[in-house]
Amino acid sequence: MTMDIQAIETLAVKTLEDFKGRDIQIIDISEISDFADRMIIATGTSTAHVKGVGNNVALAFKEAGFPALGVEAGPQPDWVLIDLGDVIIHVMTESARAHYALEKLWEVKPTGEAAE
Repeated sequence: MTMDIQAIETLAVKTLEDFKGRDIQIIDISEISDFADRMIIATGTSTAHVKGVGNNVALAFKEAGFPALGVEAGPQPDWVLIDLGDVIIHVMTESARAHYALEKLWEVKPTGEAAE
């Protein structure tokens, strides 16, 4: 089964919200990435919460007939990554999210002359 980007976004955000993921952001990376079109980032309150939210997101997609291509997390994760092909979901603790600053890393810079 396939899901379009909008359906993936909708199910991801609903599941993240249902399991109390905070500060959910969707970043369109289609113009600057060749491996995915969207990145969805959410914050969990602890490593146990991050792990639980990540597991429930992966389960929601499996139950929808669109299982994740991969789920990466350690035993006490401060970051869980769910790879859905065109969409990558990151669930992170607040400290990991601040440290890695994915929103800033993936923001599109204006084009123009290089700074001297």
